[in-house]
Amino acid sequence: MNKLCLFLLTVTLTVMSSPLMAQCSLCTKTAQQLGEGPAKGLNNGILMLAFTPLAIIGLLAFRWWKSNREAS
Repeated sequence: MNKLCLFLLTVTLTVMSSPLMAQCSLCTKTAQQLGEGPAKGLNNGILMLAFTPLAIIGLLAFRWWKSNREAS
């Protein structure tokens, strides 16, 4: 059951990552001035910069969850 939940969570986050092109108002104005191509690059850069801290937090949370599950 846990593996199924983890798989569904992973698939959901993967599918939902495409609409994550939202930005702050300053980045939106900058992207509008740059044009279509550079705006997509800016969006991809924002997502890449957000991925590393989220991956680190996810790894730490997973290790904490795993260690607490084994201790019980």
